[in-house]
Amino acid sequence: MTTDPATPNPSPCITLFTVGFTGKTAKDFFETLKLSGVRRVVDIRLNNVSQLAGFTKKRDLEYFLRVIADINYVHERDLAPTKEILDDYKKKRIDWNEYENRYRRLIEERQPAKGLKPEDFDRACLLCSEPTAEHCHRRLAAEYLNEAWGNVTIVHL
Repeated sequence: MTTDPATPNPSPCITLFTVGFTGKTAKDFFETLKLSGVRRVVDIRLNNVSQLAGFTKKRDLEYFLRVIADINYVHERDLAPTKEILDDYKKKRIDWNEYENRYRRLIEERQPAKGLKPEDFDRACLLCSEPTAEHCHRRLAAEYLNEAWGNVTIVHL
């Protein structure tokens, strides 16, 4: 098949996973990542030294990912919410719709997709603490990256 040189090649499809660790044992968490073929965990929590689950503190998580599953780790704060947005939601000063609106405005201002490489996110997994993606900024971040880059298949683990 011949392609027209004037027609740009479509960007390759990227598979982007998301996962939360709350309610998961370390065994379930690491096996899920490994069996899914995750190559890199992109931690998008504001605070990555949280005590919510001991195995997800930055230094421990980075070590466990490498040793258990040969997965790289990076903390990407540009995809994290601000302390103000997070606190307002946790303290019920705003509802989920307002949280989502404020987070989306924040991401549009920051424009992290411009400084990130799509190829670094193929088979990467956005990490946060929420047990499901429905009311978590990791879903919003994944949707933002898909809008910015296109051709992103999002899989919530």
